[in-house]
Amino acid sequence: MYIANPIYDVVFKYLMEDAKIAKLLISSIIGEEVQKLDFRPQEYTTNIDNDSVSPKIKNLTVYRLDFAAKIKTADGLKQVLIEIQKAKFATDIMRFRGYLGGQYSNKNNTTVKKIDDKSRRVGIPIIGIYFLGHKLDHTDASIIGVSRIYKDLVTGQELTKKESFIESLTHDSYVIQIPNLKEKRRNELEKLLSIFDQSTSVDAESHILNIREEDFPKKYHSLIRRLQGAILEPEMRKKMELEDGYLLNIEDIQRDLIGKLAKAERKISKAEEKISKAEQKIAEVEQEANEAKQEANEAKQKIAEVEQEANEAKQEANEAKQKIAEVEQEAHETRIKIAADLKAASVPIDVIMKVSGLSKEEIENLV
Repeated sequence: MYIANPIYDVVFKYLMEDAKIAKLLISSIIGEEVQKLDFRPQEYTTNIDNDSVSPKIKNLTVYRLDFAAKIKTADGLKQVLIEIQKAKFATDIMRFRGYLGGQYSNKNNTTVKKIDDKSRRVGIPIIGIYFLGHKLDHTDASIIGVSRIYKDLVTGQELTKKESFIESLTHDSYVIQIPNLKEKRRNELEKLLSIFDQSTSVDAESHILNIREEDFPKKYHSLIRRLQGAILEPEMRKKMELEDGYLLNIEDIQRDLIGKLAKAERKISKAEEKISKAEQKIAEVEQEANEAKQEANEAKQKIAEVEQEANEAKQEANEAKQKIAEVEQEAHETRIKIAADLKAASVPIDVIMKVSGLSKEEIENLV
């Protein structure tokens, strides 16, 4: 299947103008469901021309799209800003910093939040997604996630509750190294982002990429077909978009109906279920802790017993060795005495050797 190369700004913009597809792409990258996504008025493109750049990545410009989004988290819906930037040179890092600085200083990127019954203006959390046409210095990972972790540096404990102060001043980010996507399809996300694999181009300008639709999970087919639609005849493109839209609408309706039915049942049993699960979990944890403590004590006792037995066995072995040495010494002295007596009695040396087990030299040296 031939698709338009999404490394080009015009194609990437065409792709992201479809809200459902944009939500699908962003959700897949950040690993959280984007439930609402709105274009923000900013859109920036910086054209860079450099003859030394490889033709495979030459058309990637410094391009930026901003979205206001609501993502589904374990704590409920979360309002965030999603900034997508793509560029081809390592030196573009300063532009990235400049854009981020503008986001942090923009008063429109704030919201009023109720904290301890008081209204407070805080910054809306930012998520950065960076498509790089160049390789980083120290890693060949194709997709990198940078997630912030709150940690108590005294106890080492991870802190799970988010603080508005910290959320306003720091951000998670995701980095895609396009050159390192070449021929790598190790998981679902890498399969999706293989639409940026420039090794699949079929023309000198890298306008068109050749992919296999069956290599992609079914949920990404609408995204691929949109890229295909960018190069197809208008009538064919409309049919594909209508088909995808129809299927997505049916799926949305089904999910909505199932969700409403499940929601009614959940409301009835939710409180009791939570209490029951919590009590059961507490009992299980306490039981596991007691069992672990008992096993640890038994293990310590067993280790002490084994160590004592080993020490006793070692002592017995040393005593046995000493006894053997004493016996051997006594036996040797006895053989010498017998040999001396036989020699004094003028018994031939060869006979003394057989009787005593001493060597001829040892017998001759006897006084």
